[in-house]
Amino acid sequence: MLGTRLLHSVSYAGFWGQDALDVSAFVDHAADLGYGGVMLMAKRPHVSPLDFDTAQRAALRAQLDKRGLRDLVVAGYTNLTADLEHAEIPHREFQIAYIVELAKLTRDLGGERLRIFTGYENAAAPYSAQWKLIVETLREAAGRAGDLGVTLGVQNHHDIAVGWQQFEDLLLAVSHPHCQAMFDAWAPALHGADLAESARCLAPLTIHTTVADYQLRPRYRYNPALVNYEPGTPLVQAVPMGEGFIDYRTFLSGLAEGGSHASVAYEMCSPILGGGARRNLDLYAERFLEFMQGLQ
Repeated sequence: MLGTRLLHSVSYAGFWGQDALDVSAFVDHAADLGYGGVMLMAKRPHVSPLDFDTAQRAALRAQLDKRGLRDLVVAGYTNLTADLEHAEIPHREFQIAYIVELAKLTRDLGGERLRIFTGYENAAAPYSAQWKLIVETLREAAGRAGDLGVTLGVQNHHDIAVGWQQFEDLLLAVSHPHCQAMFDAWAPALHGADLAESARCLAPLTIHTTVADYQLRPRYRYNPALVNYEPGTPLVQAVPMGEGFIDYRTFLSGLAEGGSHASVAYEMCSPILGGGARRNLDLYAERFLEFMQGLQ
């Protein structure tokens, strides 16, 4: 059986023109909506390590405890293949240092799980070199995070290892107890992969998953020479849970059947249908809880 339902603070961060809450107001709002935990965005305007000193971290941890939001994931924003064009700049060290700071933030807030990404494919280096860089960086970062009592959860988001089979290969190559999967359905659904198979295979490694539902909007470009339209890549439009093309019932059931006890976070991480007014954001957040209740 899967674990706690979390709300991702990026949903109320003000990006994409939606209404915004500061992190303290967000925590109270998530509790009022009925969530059992939160996923906190570790960048401005929410919980940047640059802005949250020891006292602020203690105050936020106390608020989380008071509101009963003890299941916590901190969401980091890494790109382990950044700026490979300039080999003299120690970007690997920059990224590891950032992850260590995020691990300290996670620990200080009472959490044990930190979400990170792999890297966007970079034309400045061969794919095999980027793969090796990411494996070695994750292994070192996982060791340092583990010393702080924190486990890294890699989300299948960036280009390197975004296909689920390669994602599994990557985690097995890293082979560190403090580097696990935060495997999501979004990417494999867009790839046309088998969600049941991918979920069952990744379940033993998956400690958390983040969900959002989408519909595909066809796009076309007019070709005057043909007096006709040429198809383009479809637009992905966020919609309420259960109204999109991603078969979350199959995916989440696959995780559970495979033995995962992952927590499940809901996010609004792009423009949503109906606009970004607070009431619409809340309707989406409430619909997720209703959807998950229907799976039990």
